[in-house]
Amino acid sequence: MEQMGSFQEKLKEIRATGSSGGRMVEVDLDGRMEMIDIRISPEAMEGGDFEMLQDLIIAAHSNAMENIKEVMSREMGALAGMSMGFPV
Repeated sequence: MEQMGSFQEKLKEIRATGSSGGRMVEVDLDGRMEMIDIRISPEAMEGGDFEMLQDLIIAAHSNAMENIKEVMSREMGALAGMSMGFPV
């Protein structure tokens, strides 16, 4: 049970970034898959194309989700190895 609490705390610290449009939009997620930051470059706002901006945000979030899942998989593998007594 103590390991589960430790894992929950670790989730808050895990971070992954996704981007789109040549990094015009970047989204950061934590290990709970909550968005913790978003950065939008001024270039993304040029021309007032809000539909494009919306698409860039969605694409950056999707990319961040892929990245956080990858990080989580590695972290869970490391925790499983530790709990079995294997060096990580």
